[in-house]
Amino acid sequence: MQPCVLTLLLLALLSGRVPALYFHIGELEKKCFIEEIPDETMIIGNYRTQLYDRQREEYLPASPGLGMFVEVKDPDEKVILSRQYGSEGRFTFTSHTPGEHQICLHSNSSKFSLFVGGMLRVHLDIQVGEHANNYAEIAAKDKLTELQLRVRQLVEQVDQIQKEQNYQRYREERFRQTSESTNQRVLWWSIVQTLILVAIGIWQMRHLKSFFEAKKLV
Repeated sequence: MQPCVLTLLLLALLSGRVPALYFHIGELEKKCFIEEIPDETMIIGNYRTQLYDRQREEYLPASPGLGMFVEVKDPDEKVILSRQYGSEGRFTFTSHTPGEHQICLHSNSSKFSLFVGGMLRVHLDIQVGEHANNYAEIAAKDKLTELQLRVRQLVEQVDQIQKEQNYQRYREERFRQTSESTNQRVLWWSIVQTLILVAIGIWQMRHLKSFFEAKKLV
């Protein structure tokens, strides 16, 4: 019983929220991130941009005219989100296929002359699963008590853990199939190599025999 509890706690700690980060992009540069996501999971990304001020030598909040283009692809390379946002905003999507999702961001710098030749700093915070829910808004909307809200949080956490476990089983199954396929190919390649060596040996023996007969040595 104890190992099962430890597994659930470990999955709860590892899954969910991705630590906030920031990165820099140039005028025509695109940044992409890979996120492994179970199926039927909601993802929310919050971002804000800062433009480098050469006079002050620091990053300042970007003008509202500077926007960000967000594109998300599922593991099958199907585009599930493609939209332009402002200099600060939020994007949301739901995964329908388990696996690696590609999240790409780039600016609309070609439409904003002040960014030409400059550097843009983007602060990004991605929330996955039940961490993407705003429970304060949920409690106010549904008029939930503190106990009811806590129970709802626990139910959604368990649901997210089950999705993570299903995704890990899915990965294990794919890895097992890949391993079996690789082992089978190695086996067949070994058989082919053996047959080739046997065929070469037989050919060499016949060739030597015919050579000795031609020289009347046999």
